[in-house]
Amino acid sequence: MSALFAALRELTHLEVGTRDLVDIILVVVVFYLLLTAVKGTRAVSMLLGMFILGGGYLAAQALDLITLATVLREMLFYLPFVIIVLFQHEIRRILAAIGRTPLLRWTSVLSPRQVVINDIVLACETLVSHRYGALIVIERDEGLRTFVETGIPIDARLTYDLLVNLFTPGTPLHDGAAVVQGNRIAAAGCFLPLSVRADLSTTYGSRHRAALGITEETDAVAVVVSEERGALTVAEGGHLHEDLDRRSLRNLLLELLLLGRTGGDA
Repeated sequence: MSALFAALRELTHLEVGTRDLVDIILVVVVFYLLLTAVKGTRAVSMLLGMFILGGGYLAAQALDLITLATVLREMLFYLPFVIIVLFQHEIRRILAAIGRTPLLRWTSVLSPRQVVINDIVLACETLVSHRYGALIVIERDEGLRTFVETGIPIDARLTYDLLVNLFTPGTPLHDGAAVVQGNRIAAAGCFLPLSVRADLSTTYGSRHRAALGITEETDAVAVVVSEERGALTVAEGGHLHEDLDRRSLRNLLLELLLLGRTGGDA
């Protein structure tokens, strides 16, 4: 007990300077960014598994369980390579999320974005009323150039009329995705990666799987108009927001595109 009091007495007499405070604050910020980035993703389970294996290894060493400690040590050695292979998409999204700053987010939010949202909502309402299918992908912080290059270049200011015409059946580009960058439609007829989630209902078609796929790999927002059900769906962060009406679609897009909400905040 006396040793404990002596240790506490030493801690209370430590001099903490400005550099130490800055050091602590930076560590807290780094951990906060990491936790924010992995929240709501499969990386959480990955980190939990790593902590369990690490704790098991320390416990085996403490209890002198040589065989178990050896097996766990080998597993921990190869675990980073397995994680890189199996969770490459999650790692890319985490690194991209850490690289974003609030300053860049707010400087990119301009009034034209609200006009874009209004035109998208109005176009989706018209497409729903005619049961025309559509897939609109809206770029946020992560660039979508790779996917833009798979389609037909448009590079035109986004308008209600242009969106409706793009997804009218019989037109050359109505089957693919339209990619929106800023207040312009960069390309249409784009091919997107399909989600391989096994728990996705069979009622969803290729448009919904493509919307999920692009939002699993990037921070984009995808709006889907179902021609079979005449329903509006928004995909973001690998999540689906289903059966939206005009007002809820507009409110959700405002939250995602203006306030910068992510899938982990839902």
